[in-house]
Amino acid sequence: MNPYLARLQQYPFQKLATLLKDVRANPALKPVNLSIGEPKHATPEFIRRALVDNLDGLAGYPPTRGSDALRAAIAGWISIRYGLPPIDPARQVLPVNGSREGLFALAQAVVDSTQPGARVVMPNPFYQIYEGATLLAGAQPEFINTLPEDGYRLDLGQLPAPAWAQTQLVYVCSPGNPTGKVMDMDDWARLFALSDRYGFLIASDECYSEIYFDEAAPPLGGLQAAHRLGRTGYPRLICLGSLSKRSNVPGLRSGFVAGDADFLERFLLFRTYLGNAMSLTVQAASCAAWADEAHVRDNRRLYREKFDAALAILGDAIPIAMPDGAFYLWLRTPQEDTEFARRLYETYNVMVLPGSYLAREARGVNPGRGFVRAALVSAPAECAEAMQRIRAFVTQPT
Repeated sequence: MNPYLARLQQYPFQKLATLLKDVRANPALKPVNLSIGEPKHATPEFIRRALVDNLDGLAGYPPTRGSDALRAAIAGWISIRYGLPPIDPARQVLPVNGSREGLFALAQAVVDSTQPGARVVMPNPFYQIYEGATLLAGAQPEFINTLPEDGYRLDLGQLPAPAWAQTQLVYVCSPGNPTGKVMDMDDWARLFALSDRYGFLIASDECYSEIYFDEAAPPLGGLQAAHRLGRTGYPRLICLGSLSKRSNVPGLRSGFVAGDADFLERFLLFRTYLGNAMSLTVQAASCAAWADEAHVRDNRRLYREKFDAALAILGDAIPIAMPDGAFYLWLRTPQEDTEFARRLYETYNVMVLPGSYLAREARGVNPGRGFVRAALVSAPAECAEAMQRIRAFVTQPT
């Protein structure tokens, strides 16, 4: 067996199952699961129809680089969404089977584990794929704590120069999971300067880019920041997007990587050997999804309604703030986060994820401890009911 497998930790949801296995939830209340960031809004009918209308695609092997039509659809969407010059669909875009697959594969393609002390930098708390991909590539994870006192900003100054000198890949997530923080131009300028100095690749996880709350102010993207800073060709930058959250099709497993053409040429060779090309049927449905924005605006409206309700219900009961984007509430708890999750489940049948499960101890602190993550993915009425129960829980006499 690969010895690196022994370095992997349990996935957060396995830890949560262990935490709750002996707890009997209140049977008088309908269960509400806010622990998993799985979109629950209805999949648009036109996407379902596009799948059905293209079932003949199941009869052929798909090309790893994807169809010309899909790459053109993605490139066109990127250019319009971020106000960029035309993206070259032949060289600057590749489809992947969801951003998760792309995030994992990037580390396997990038990391040179023969280099002593090879490191991969990531925010902390983080999406656990970053750590798992790093460990299985034979590198050492390096964590940057994102803390409330810093507004959850990615403070690159936490790492000394020797650590940056050994860094081969940096994962960032904007809007962030779990905090919803969006990186600004200053954040990107600092990160690009370090990449120029030390030569590492940046993987920008932007799977939540289309969930935000002001239609006039969509989140800044990595390619957009690079273009504004005059970084022609997006050197050492790969951005990842996904239809899962944008279009409520997590089961479609459809996303993209885009950016540095020289890197993508080599990454395509790597993926050719993996044998994980996207089905032609899924590609056709993806083209339809990327071409439509009306359903995406409707999706954002539902999330705005849920966040507005959550802030109105919880605002005077527990510290709470509107995130920049994504669909998570990152709630500070009045007790240990694991105990909060256990007791909330037991008394009110609401499941949330302890923040400590999404982070690691770094520089003497686990930045997820004392928080829980609540994913507002269910229907508005169910989310509002869960918020009422959380309010009752935190305001009940001790």
